[in-house]
Order: sequence, then C-alpha cells, then structure tokens
Amino acid sequence: MEQFVVTGGARLSGSVGVLGAKNAVLKHLVATLMAPGEHHLDNVPGILDVEIMCRVLRHIGASCRRRGAGIDVEVPDELRPEAPLDLVRQMRASILVLGALLARCGEAHVALPGGDDFGARPIDMHLDGLRSMGATFELRHGVLHATAPGGLAGAEVVLEFPSVGATENLLFGGVMAKGRTIIQNAAREPEIEDLAAMLGRMGARIHGAGTSMIEIDGVPAMEPARHRVVPDRLEAGTYLIAGAITGGTVKVVDCVPAHLRMELRKLEQAGCGIDSGPDWVQVAGPERPGPVDFATLPFPGFHTDMHPQMVALLSLASGTSVITENIYDARFRYVGELNRMGADVVTEGQHVVVRGVPGLSGCPVEACDIRAGAALVLAGLAAEGVTRVLDAQHVDRGYYDFAGKLAGLGAQVRREAVADEANRMA
Repeated sequence: MEQFVVTGGARLSGSVGVLGAKNAVLKHLVATLMAPGEHHLDNVPGILDVEIMCRVLRHIGASCRRRGAGIDVEVPDELRPEAPLDLVRQMRASILVLGALLARCGEAHVALPGGDDFGARPIDMHLDGLRSMGATFELRHGVLHATAPGGLAGAEVVLEFPSVGATENLLFGGVMAKGRTIIQNAAREPEIEDLAAMLGRMGARIHGAGTSMIEIDGVPAMEPARHRVVPDRLEAGTYLIAGAITGGTVKVVDCVPAHLRMELRKLEQAGCGIDSGPDWVQVAGPERPGPVDFATLPFPGFHTDMHPQMVALLSLASGTSVITENIYDARFRYVGELNRMGADVVTEGQHVVVRGVPGLSGCPVEACDIRAGAALVLAGLAAEGVTRVLDAQHVDRGYYDFAGKLAGLGAQVRREAVADEANRMA
C-alpha cells in the first residue's frame, strides 16, 4: 500500500505535458480485437487501467507489447470470446469487449463489470441496443452469456441517455453488422470521435461521430491499423486546477483546449486567467477563487470526472458554490475526506453545497477512486502542513507519474509506502 505525502504552500509554475486519454485508449485496445493482425497504438499512458485491459486482451488471445509510449497488439485469427471476473471486476471498461466479441465471434461470455463504485450504472442500454441487433443474453452465476449465431444485423437504436459506454458498444456491434445501424441520442464525447477515427482506419464506415446521430454501414471484415490516441482532457484539466488552487501559473501542453471548453469557462468565472493556443492551455490562479455553480452533463457539458477537483478548488472560494451531479449517484464519497481537511461541503440529494473557507489543514485522508484521489492531492497542495493521501493505487488507474509531474511544477509531493497498516489513518 502506498500514499502521496503532500506538503502545502508552494505556488506551482511551469509546463507539463499529457499523454493519451485513459477513456480513449482502453476502447482502442478493445477495437483491435475486431481484426486479426498487428495493430499499433501511440501516445499511450503508462497507467494501471491500460495494463488491466492488456490482461483482458491476453486472456482473449491477443498479445500486447509495450514499445516506449506505444503498444503493439497482435490479434490472432481465433479468439477466446470471454472476459473473466477477476479482470472485469477491476475495471468497468471491460464490458466493451461484449460488442466487439459479438461482432467478431458471434458470442461473448463477460462477467459483469467493476471499477470505481459510483452507485448504480446499469448496462441496460448496452444490452437493449445489441438485442435490437439480434443478440440474445442470459445471466448465469454473474456471467453474461451473449450470442448472435446469425451475426448482428443493423438496426436503429434510440438511447434513453447519451451513454458513452452504450454508444461505444453499439459502434463495435455495428461496424461488422449486416446493413446500416443508426444510433440516436449518441454520446458526443471527443473519445467517441477518436474511437470512430481508429475504427475508420480499420475499414469501418462511420458517419456522424461527435454528433447525436451516428450512422454505421457494416462491412464484412476489418484490418489492423495504427492510431495515435487523443490527449487526455481530464489529466490536462487536473493540472490546470493544480495551478489554480495554489495561485500559480501552469501551462499544459500537448492537449486539445476545445475539449475543455466548459471547464475552462468555469475556471475563468472563478477568477483564473486563461490563455490558450492550438495545443496548449495556461492558467493563472487567483489569490482566492470566487464561487461558481455548475452541473455535470454529457459533453460538451462539465465532465463528471472533473467534479471532485473543482470542488477542491471551490472549497477555498470567497463564497458559496452549488454543484449538481447528474451522471453518477454515488460520486460524493470524497466529501467526508475533504471535510477532514477543514472544508465545509455538504450534500443534499444530487447537489453539493460548498461554502468556501479561508484555508485547509493537512491530515491523513483516503482516496476512494481515481478523481477523488487526485482532488485530495490538489487540496493538499493548498493546505497548511502535511497531507497523506492513502490508497495511491486508485490514482494510478488514471494518471501516469502523478507525483512526479506535480513535483516538476514545484509541488512538494512524493510517494512512499505506508509503513504501518494498523495506523494508516492515525
């Protein structure tokens, strides 16, 4: 067990680069299963979730080999169409092998997913959409057994909510289905566009990715491809808030500013100075942020995975902010940990009320998921004294060398082993 040890008080400054998006590269790895042969992905972050997904692919029969900032994936002609519980329970994105294996093999046996616990996140829309394309499902002993013996057939699917995962599973199902598939109320996230771009390089015929209606004309077979993963907007946004919460000036390079439009707007409303170019964004933090209200929404709205980091910033604001969480109903488990540091944050249903305080105090806190862990480290950067953020492995799932990159900006932060498990929260 490891922890982040953060000593607050330093104003961050300098430049930091980001690699490919966690929420894109995991789907690209699944996409390789659609075609036998050697695929290459570039701009791949060295994060834990990538390794877990590679283990899933290896179980299915593919080989994955790291090469610098890239990964080579060799996919055989014959696959084992199953994803076991011990791997799937570690990461929710594993459910996306369902559509890919149905399309490629006509069957899939996938344990129900795990990952961060954000409350009820059913996969009903995934199953309903694939069922309309000819798939059948049976749940036995926690494993979903899916079959499409005659192959998938194109259909029009109207999603009740623009779910990213459901849109991706339907993309995988549709690219090799017979006929045309239309996804109405599709997710519009940049990672969806990036997945469609990779599938297009593999021979798929996809129109409208990035809009609310995606049309897919099925093809009989696909071929391996090379693809560069889109930059991680969530990593970029986290480092920008690190600059803002310390009153420093931080420039994030190798990113896409347009993918953070709403988040940048809210930082500007909080009093930050924002400057940007084609592939960089710079934030200059205020002496004290002002209060800001926002709601998490599908893209182009404020991303739910930036919610905890923004609350950390607003906990020090000069007034009261109200955040409405519309995506995950159990996102708020970080609140108690932030309040241990002296914040005044309360939850009321799906709302978070943040009454800004003049300062925070360092203390032991516990990361409960990727973004909560990052947010607590950011709070520690602005707190008086030392903050120990336990369960650092959660942060490893989404950030490569988080402590090292922050230290490169002047933060006093390091990783170390937790010496005495019995006294972790002492």
